[in-house]
Amino acid sequence: MYRQIINVSLVLFLLSTIIGCVSAPVQEMSDARQAIRAAKKASSTPDSQSSLAKAESLLKEAETALENGEYSKARDTATEARDAAIKAQQSSP
Repeated sequence: MYRQIINVSLVLFLLSTIIGCVSAPVQEMSDARQAIRAAKKASSTPDSQSSLAKAESLLKEAETALENGEYSKARDTATEARDAAIKAQQSSP
């Protein structure tokens, strides 16, 4: 009985992990958009403008991946877009 409970728990854990990995990256996309909006308000140097352009390009790539159902790629690319936007914001005076 105890072994069955452990097996069922393990299966449920693995399923929830798998489902979490294949679900649409809603939060990551939102985070990237918010970071880009904030960077647009702060960006004034050429370096920050370059990082901002990269962030916007990565976000478009993430949106395309999302539309194609490539959720893992969309998640990774949206995270890269967020990071580039943060870099743009940090490189502004």
